[in-house]
Amino acid sequence: MGLIGGSVALGARERRLCARLIGFDHDAVALDAAVGLGAIDEARLEPGDWLATVDLLVLAAPTKSLPQIAMELLPRLSPHAVVTDVGSVKGAVTEAVSSVRWPGGAARFVGGHPMAGSERAGVVNADPGLLENAIWVLTPSEDTDSDALERVSSFVEALGARPLVTTAQKHDELVATVSHLPYLAAVALTTLVDRGDDRGLKALLAAGGFRDLTRVASGDPRMSRDMIADNSGPVRAALRAFRDVLDELEEDLDDPAALLDRAQGAKRARDAMPVVKRGLLASRWELVVAVLDRPGEFARITAALAEAGVNIKDLEVLSVRESGGAVRLAFEDGAALAAGRAALEASGYSVRSRNGG
Repeated sequence: MGLIGGSVALGARERRLCARLIGFDHDAVALDAAVGLGAIDEARLEPGDWLATVDLLVLAAPTKSLPQIAMELLPRLSPHAVVTDVGSVKGAVTEAVSSVRWPGGAARFVGGHPMAGSERAGVVNADPGLLENAIWVLTPSEDTDSDALERVSSFVEALGARPLVTTAQKHDELVATVSHLPYLAAVALTTLVDRGDDRGLKALLAAGGFRDLTRVASGDPRMSRDMIADNSGPVRAALRAFRDVLDELEEDLDDPAALLDRAQGAKRARDAMPVVKRGLLASRWELVVAVLDRPGEFARITAALAEAGVNIKDLEVLSVRESGGAVRLAFEDGAALAAGRAALEASGYSVRSRNGG
C-alpha cells in the first residue's frame, strides 16, 4: 500500500473494476491510511484464507521485497488467480516469482511496470490520475497463459493506461537508459553542486531548469538504490554509452559548428517526444500556450477549454519565470486541437503548435 499500489487501488475503485479491494501490507499505518482514503475495502496484515478469493493479485512492492512476499502469498492463491506486479526491473521479479510453487504456476504471472511515479512516496500521495495515459509495460514469458495476459492487459486499459508488451530483457535494457540512467545523472549533478567551497552559491544559482533536471534525485533513496542494483548489467552498459556521448561533447567544445549541430539534433529529438513521459499522443495535436505570472492562469486556461467543450488529454509546465512561462497542452485529435486553439486565442492567449505554427 504505497504510492503505486494505492494509485492502482484508487483507480480500480474509481472505475468500478472489481467487487472487492483487499490491501495487504505488514505496515498497519499504511493500511489505515489506505482505508481512510477509501482505496481498499479490507486491510490484511497477514496472509490467510482470504487469498483464495483473489482473482487478480498486484504485487506493488520494491523488487528486493518481492521474493519474500511472493513466497508468503502465491501458494495460498486459487488456480484461476492471475498475478502481476509493478516493479521497475522485470528480470529479477520474473525469476523470483518463477521460483515459487503455487497453484497457477508461472504461466499465470504477467510482469508489469507502469511508467509513472513521483518523488513523493506513500499511499497518502496515491492518485488514480498518476496512471492515466501512462505506458504500462507488460512482460509475459514464452510460457505465459494467453488468458492471463489478456486479463492483465484489460485491467491496465480499464485503469486508463496503455499496455505495451515486450520481453523482460528488452524492458530492463530500455529502462536502464530512459529511467535508471537519468536518476544516476541527477545524483551526479546534485553531488557536484554540493561539493566545494562555492556549494552555497551554486545552490543559489540552481534555478528552475536545474531543479527540473534533477527532480528524480528527491525520490526514495533506498528504493532507487534497489532499482539500480537489480538492473546493474544494463545500467553499466547505459553508463558506458553516456560517457561516450559526454566525450563527444567535450571534443565539440572547440568546434562551435559541430556543437550547434549536436544541440539542434538534441532539440529536434526532445521536441519530438510526446508531451510528458506518460503520453503516446501524436505531437501534432499539441499546443504551447504563453502564460503570465499571475494568480489563476491555469484555471482561466482550463475554464476557456471547458466552456468550448474541449478535453485536455495531458499538460506539461515547460517553464516558469518571474515574467511568466509556458505550458504544453495535448489534445485527442486535430478537431480538438483546432477548437482548443480558437478558445484560447479568443481568451487572449498567445498560442503556437509544436512545429511553431
